[in-house]
This record gives sequence, structure tokens and C-alpha cells, in this order.
Amino acid sequence: MNSAPRPQRSLLWKTLQAFLRVFTSLWFDLKTYGVQRVPQTGGVLLVTNHQSFLDPILVGVRLLRPVSYMARHTLFETPLFGRLIRALHAFPVQRGKSDVAAFRQTIRRLQQGYVLNIFPEGTRSLDGQLQPMQKGIGLIVRQAGVPVIPVVIDGSFQAWPKNHKLFRPHPIVVQYGLPLRVESLKADQIVVLIESTLRQMIEELREKHPRPRV
Repeated sequence: MNSAPRPQRSLLWKTLQAFLRVFTSLWFDLKTYGVQRVPQTGGVLLVTNHQSFLDPILVGVRLLRPVSYMARHTLFETPLFGRLIRALHAFPVQRGKSDVAAFRQTIRRLQQGYVLNIFPEGTRSLDGQLQPMQKGIGLIVRQAGVPVIPVVIDGSFQAWPKNHKLFRPHPIVVQYGLPLRVESLKADQIVVLIESTLRQMIEELREKHPRPRV
């Protein structure tokens, strides 16, 4: 059993979170549902669809626990920004290849009690629709052995489409789902379950909270 203390929100995290809560509420009319489904202790894996650069902020801005993220390794090459995102619990991953170090770091952080977010599509959507899942997510879930919470975001693509330099006002909704039952599943079955769950949640979210399209 890991005796490391529960990861806490640092002063930097709390300060940025307070500002971003106000900003996302005013600028994007952000609505979040199901936050209480994220366990308050122990390692937790969030699996989230990926619509824009805003998504890491949107996933963690209403949670009372710090969230750790994988981030593209090139983001750490700018010294100041690299130090900032490391201080906010991000760590690098080599996109498009098997990154053993990032895999091990993911498992280590989950076992240390972090809430860790992964975008299983691997990159931002080109059209706002859910893309195929990367197969490695199934191995991570099997190895980590922690609760897996599906999370869907809708509206962030319209707020900041891929290949656009700046974001713009647009309503955004975030829904946290019930923990997935993965105990008896193989890695490839877990991938299928995650994709089908996210797809269904997005459809239900759009039915309940229709949003204007730009």
C-alpha cells in the first residue's frame, strides 16, 4: 500500500482555478454535471473526449482535487511554460509512438492517489465529433486498477476549433459519468467500452443541452 500523502491543490493551482472558474462561467457559460461522481480519495482515471485546447482546463476547473495530465512533449520545450505546466502536474508524452516512460509515469501517479485525465482519442478532434480510441488506453486501465470515470465535453470545439489561433465565446457543457465496470474485461474490450460510453454520453448531452452551432 502506498503511504504517500494525498495530492493536494497547491496555492498556484487554487489561484488559477479560482480565476478560471469565473472566466469559464462568464465567457463560456460553463455548466458541469456529475462532479460528485469523482471519488474524493485514491487514484482516479478520467477518460475524456478531446475537442480543443480548452479541455484540460474544463475537466479540472470545478473539481476539488488537483488533476494530473499527459501533455505533448513539445509543450515542455518552452522553459517558462514547461515549468508552469509541470507545476500543475502535467508530464510529457511522445505522441504517435509507444512511450514507455509516460506509461509508467501514468501508472505511478494513479497509484500515488492522483486524479489523472487522459484523452483516449490521442489528439484534438478535427470536426468536434468523437474520433477512434488509441489502443493503449486499455492497457493503462488494466494496469492501474483504479476507478475509471468517463467525461464528455461539448461546445469547446465551437469555442476553439483546431487550427484557429484564438478562442471565442460559446456555451460549453461538461458531464462526468458513472464509473465504468472494467474488472472482467480484456484491454481491447475496455477500449470498445470507453468509446461506446463516450459516444452515448455525448449524444445524451446534446439531447438534454442543445447548443447553438457557429
